[in-house]
Amino acid sequence: MLSRLFAPKVKVSAHCDLPCGVYDPAQARIEAESVKAIQEKMQGNDDAHYQARATVIKEQRAELAKHHVSVLWSDYFKPPHFEKYPELHQLVNDTLKALSTAKGSTDPATGQKALDYIAQVDKIFWETKKA
Repeated sequence: MLSRLFAPKVKVSAHCDLPCGVYDPAQARIEAESVKAIQEKMQGNDDAHYQARATVIKEQRAELAKHHVSVLWSDYFKPPHFEKYPELHQLVNDTLKALSTAKGSTDPATGQKALDYIAQVDKIFWETKKA
């Protein structure tokens, strides 16, 4: 009797954790753009305090970007996506590695490389949304 009382009244299903609209690679892109912008600003400022503050912020933003990419990989992309885009696993790995490199670097080229990878993830993401 208790099992019937607590049994779900409505069954809900979705291809992701929540109904669509909550996932978007733009979140990762915005954080990665911040990483690159900070790297560029660090190039023109030799103040040690500025460098220290900029490094902390850059590393936080890189971690946020990595988080957003990881969430797409683990929560949004499903087996049919990986079947259609067999390069997706490697692309996500390369994206995360590029963000880690940018996190530890002051060279804006590393930030740009991360952005380039995120753009590729973004392209696949939006193709899957059309399906």
